[in-house]
Amino acid sequence: MAIKLYTTPTCGYCTQVKRYFKENQVPFTEYNVASDLKRADEMVKKSGQMGVPVVDIHGRVIVGFNKAEIDRALRR
Repeated sequence: MAIKLYTTPTCGYCTQVKRYFKENQVPFTEYNVASDLKRADEMVKKSGQMGVPVVDIHGRVIVGFNKAEIDRALRR
């Protein structure tokens, strides 16, 4: 499953998303947009947002830690 998680080190909701994925054994790739400008630009183009977390689950973009939306996207 191709999941991209765009985060920053100081984001509390980012920590919650990572914990949720780890607890549910969901593999993901994390990108720190505070230090990776290429990924930050990619995130903004996908989501239209500058805030984190942004989760990309097979092209479905979810802004923030929205468990219900994440679960729906994972079931596909």
